[in-house]
Parts: sequence; structure tokens; C-alpha cells
Amino acid sequence: MAVHVDCETFTLPTGAHVFSRGASANAIYAVRRGIVELVGEQGEKTCYRPGELFSYQDITWRELSHRSDAFARTPVEVLRLDRLRFLNLLHNHPTLAVQLIGQQHTRLREQRASGTCCY
Repeated sequence: MAVHVDCETFTLPTGAHVFSRGASANAIYAVRRGIVELVGEQGEKTCYRPGELFSYQDITWRELSHRSDAFARTPVEVLRLDRLRFLNLLHNHPTLAVQLIGQQHTRLREQRASGTCCY
């Protein structure tokens, strides 16, 4: 993602909030280093590792608010890309959409098999 567009990069220590549930969702995020954990309303947990994008679902829904809390599970380096640049990236690189669908499919299979994906 950082190769294609100008992203904001930031680092956070273990336990820090990346974003909170209900906050305005105006960007997507990618993990460059570390692990980010999303915790949903029902307590469901999903972990994202280097190279994975997260919160793209939040900016594609009409509410445009985060549906989960995101925490740095380890010290992390995160890329942040605003919504408009992300949509332009999808427009210019449509195979990214296929990769995101594949990532979501893998994640759902992982959750179904283990009950959780945060090891």
C-alpha cells in the first residue's frame, strides 16, 4: 500500500488504541510491523499481522464509523490511508479488491476452525 500512495505512518506501544468503536471511520489501516487486535461488540477478536489491511469494511458501509476497537497487541507500526485515496487505489488497482476478499475468506475459515485467530 505504501508503495502506491502517500500513507501516514505511525508507531504505537503495546496496548495503545489505534481507533475506538463508534469513532468516525475515514481511513483504512495496514500493519507494517507487529500485531493489531480488533475487538467487536460481542467480544469477538481478530488479529492482523504485517502486510494485512484492516478497517476497510468500516469505510465501505454507509455508517462510516468503526464497528470495533483496535489495539496494538504488540508494539506496532501502522500505515493509515484516507478513504478517498483508498477508493482511488481500488479503482487504479482492482486486483487489490480480490486480495481483500481472499484475506477475509481466509480469516473467516481460520475463525471457524479455531474459534479465534489471535494466538
